[in-house]
Amino acid sequence: MIRVVLPFHLRNLARMDGEVTLAVPPPVTVRAVLDALENKFPALRGTIRDHGTLKRRPFIRYFACKEDLSLAPMETLLPDEVVNGVEPFLVVGAMAGG
Repeated sequence: MIRVVLPFHLRNLARMDGEVTLAVPPPVTVRAVLDALENKFPALRGTIRDHGTLKRRPFIRYFACKEDLSLAPMETLLPDEVVNGVEPFLVVGAMAGG
């Protein structure tokens, strides 16, 4: 089971508390995790990725094992620690401003 941690505003939108666990068949990629997340919580469609292009929304970042995967290809395989549920896949709301 893949553990996914979402920022507060997305947890509220999905009407969930804490982290979510997802069954993701291999190969476990960034795309596969996001597809499973959006299938389980349809309210999240279009919030993490654009509806049409499925590209990452601005100010959303992805992390696995302290590694920023935000700019990595969507077919990037996730580390074994994430696949085995030891470490979570993080979806983080980035901040900007001055």
